[in-house]
Amino acid sequence: MTLLLICIAAAVVVLGGGIALIVARGRRELPPPDVLEAITEEEIEHPEHPEPHLEDETDGGSTATTTIERPETAQGRLVRLRARLARSQGSLGKGLLAVLGRADLDDAAWEELEDTLLAADVGVGPTTDLVDALRTRVRVEGIDDPERAKAALREELVALVGTDLDRTLRATGTDGKPGVVLVVGVNGTGKTTTVGRLARVLVADGKSVVLGAADTFRAAAADQLQTWGERVGVDTLRGAEGGDPASVAYEAVQSGIASGTDVVLVDTAGRLHTKAGLMDELGKVKRVVEKQAPVTEVLLVIDATTGQNGLTQARVFGEVVDVTGIVLTKLDGTAKGGIVVAVQRELGVPVKFVGLGEGADDLAPFDAEEFVDALLG
Repeated sequence: MTLLLICIAAAVVVLGGGIALIVARGRRELPPPDVLEAITEEEIEHPEHPEPHLEDETDGGSTATTTIERPETAQGRLVRLRARLARSQGSLGKGLLAVLGRADLDDAAWEELEDTLLAADVGVGPTTDLVDALRTRVRVEGIDDPERAKAALREELVALVGTDLDRTLRATGTDGKPGVVLVVGVNGTGKTTTVGRLARVLVADGKSVVLGAADTFRAAAADQLQTWGERVGVDTLRGAEGGDPASVAYEAVQSGIASGTDVVLVDTAGRLHTKAGLMDELGKVKRVVEKQAPVTEVLLVIDATTGQNGLTQARVFGEVVDVTGIVLTKLDGTAKGGIVVAVQRELGVPVKFVGLGEGADDLAPFDAEEFVDALLG
């Protein structure tokens, strides 16, 4: 009888240890408080009731996926980029070409061209520059053929969007450390989905990736990001709901360094640009991360349908975290492709990726000439 009780007790201990191990593997523990205090002495007050998050695109979920997917290559994405933009942006291109196709380009025609560009969120400054450049070329070169006028429009649009900007994702670290990419943006832009899709882009390029779920105010965001990672065999570091985002980001980079990972992608909470305290906290995340490894890229995610409000977001985020690149989501659902020009002019940094649809691989590197050609059909 005694022997039987001993066996049962041993089984309980083994079973309990196994369950504890599974739980520990499912959610990594954050560094102890004394370690975090050593990282930074900054303290950011959290609101008792954080601003609610609008739902990101619902590609993720909490159900684990056992099959590792093979993401689409960048070349395949670019083919679909042009096809989708040609369908959705056609109204803008048709409007521009219809004006320049007229036999007589009088003042009324040029004003109509300006109105078309402004309606597409190109912005007042870039619109004025483009129309002035076109009027000068038409006059100086004696352009009276609609086809030549259209060719001139294409050249000026490409110059306006910019072919000399460095649109490469800075995902390579130094001194053997991983590249660190922070992804920031306000609620509802599809930010968490963008991080998941960006992981797929990097995996397709042969990079190893660690995801940091630093959006701790919304448990669904961490669940969603973890599912994205599982689909391509990428680990996700997450913390307790409502925990310190900076500590999660810190642990993700620490894990990336320890495992020799190529890139660490950190998803931050959807910051409302009108909440100064939350913006300060975002700055804290960046400073804490850089105590271990330099942040190589800060990508600002903007919903292309928000128009001029997206420029306000860009301006505020640029003041806080030194944005180095822009991701435009939902570009396929709007005819206002001019936001590409406007946001680059406002922030002085390039659009590096565009989101095109609802699919897992509907995030493509941005190419100025491909974009303009699709715009003009």
